Amino acid sequence: MPHHVRTLIIGSGFAGLGAAIRLRQDGRNDFLVLERSNEVGGTWRDNTYPGAACDVPSHLYSYSFALNPDWSRSFSAQGEIQSYIVSVADKYGVREKHVFGCDVTGARWNADRAHWEVDTNLGSYTADFVISAVGALCEPALPDIKGIESFTGEIFHSAQWNHASDLRGKRVAVIGTGASAIQIVPAIAPEVAHLDVYQRTAPWLLPRMDRAYTAPERFAFKYLPGFQRLSRAGIYAMREAQVVGLAKNPKFMKPLELIARAKLRAEVRDADLRAKVTPNFQIGCKRMLISNNYYPALGRDNVDLVTDGIAEIRENAVASVDGTVREVDAIVVATGFHVTDSPTFETITGRDGRTLAATFEEIGQQGYKGTTVANFPNMFFLVGPNTGLGHTSMVYMIESQINYVADAMRTIDRSGLRTVEVRRDAQDAYNRDLQDRLSASVWMNGGCASWYLDKHGNNTTLWPGFTFEFRSLTKNFDLSAYDTSNVARGADIIELADEKKTDEKKVAAR
Repeated sequence: MPHHVRTLIIGSGFAGLGAAIRLRQDGRNDFLVLERSNEVGGTWRDNTYPGAACDVPSHLYSYSFALNPDWSRSFSAQGEIQSYIVSVADKYGVREKHVFGCDVTGARWNADRAHWEVDTNLGSYTADFVISAVGALCEPALPDIKGIESFTGEIFHSAQWNHASDLRGKRVAVIGTGASAIQIVPAIAPEVAHLDVYQRTAPWLLPRMDRAYTAPERFAFKYLPGFQRLSRAGIYAMREAQVVGLAKNPKFMKPLELIARAKLRAEVRDADLRAKVTPNFQIGCKRMLISNNYYPALGRDNVDLVTDGIAEIRENAVASVDGTVREVDAIVVATGFHVTDSPTFETITGRDGRTLAATFEEIGQQGYKGTTVANFPNMFFLVGPNTGLGHTSMVYMIESQINYVADAMRTIDRSGLRTVEVRRDAQDAYNRDLQDRLSASVWMNGGCASWYLDKHGNNTTLWPGFTFEFRSLTKNFDLSAYDTSNVARGADIIELADEKKTDEKKVAAR
């Protein structure tokens, strides 16, 4: 018999761990967290490449209920963030609720029993509710390059760094110039014999205002009441100011562009290299990156920036479309993740027998308040559609979604409900409003193509406004947007509810 729990959480990064803590705080102890790895942490557990660090200030990139006064720097490195996440799991006693090494291979809604059936490598589970917290940056995307499988040297993705590989004294190619690459390149450039950096699109870079905290600051964070929260509030306010240019009126991005251009002129003296790394789109259209050592690394004698496209990869070399062949011993693939086309979408099957992938294929990656999706009853998605950010901490959005889920659980219990499923008309109306708001943003008018957009050309990744607007939107669970069934007579009640809505529409039409 499958093991049954009230709630299953899939994934244990910031989102899954936060959900587990909230369930326990609310006295809901009938839950499990299924985690395919052997530790909590999600992307901060997995991304251990050289130079890995966060681009959101430390005091903001943490749970509001678990502030960390011991951050060593204004922008923390991967190891420090991972240690923080592990400490939170231990502090709030949810590790015992985890099933580690448990890889979810499929989840199906059983309409007759009104529960989810979840298959894993460790056996089967059933649950009344599922909280998907797999994250947007968990499935590495490999480039579709001719001959890549024929390469005989070392090759690995930035999110799957091979620490057994010693790159010192070797010829290395880094494919990509995104957030991971601009941290990797400066970290390995001094050690390798030669480094080729393959750039498709030049990113906009801003200064990284990083420094170690002083002893008096760390003392104040720990012992002066309110000091850390005040610092956090100040960081939050400064970050939110970027929304005016990003989502409201792109002309307000001009000050940041001037800063980025000044940085470019100061750090790249060679005119030819400067031309190569100058972006051809409006700042903010793609993810803005922060670094103080990427441009200097590109200027090293042993580093070449290659802007010609890759034609193919051979046994020991990378061939560019201009005919140049560059021999390499190792290739680091820093080409991002499957965000709008995650393989996990194929493994979740909804009420009508269609997978999440098939549903998104038809309508695009759409959800309701980023948290629920029509056709998938009793399932909540953390870091779901249009919850991503280009300026501040995702932890703030995650906590907002957790608030919504927690209130949903209270509402369900209070009303004696068995199932809740967002109505398709409510979801459609919500997404029409989202796309209308996004139409004025720099992401849709900045002249770039990015992973923010799905194949329909819609921005299904980012939230189009201030994060406090999203916090207000998800404060309470709005039951009126959902179809429901009752515990006692599920099928009859939902049928009557549908009939009632039809009658109400007829009356309204008169």
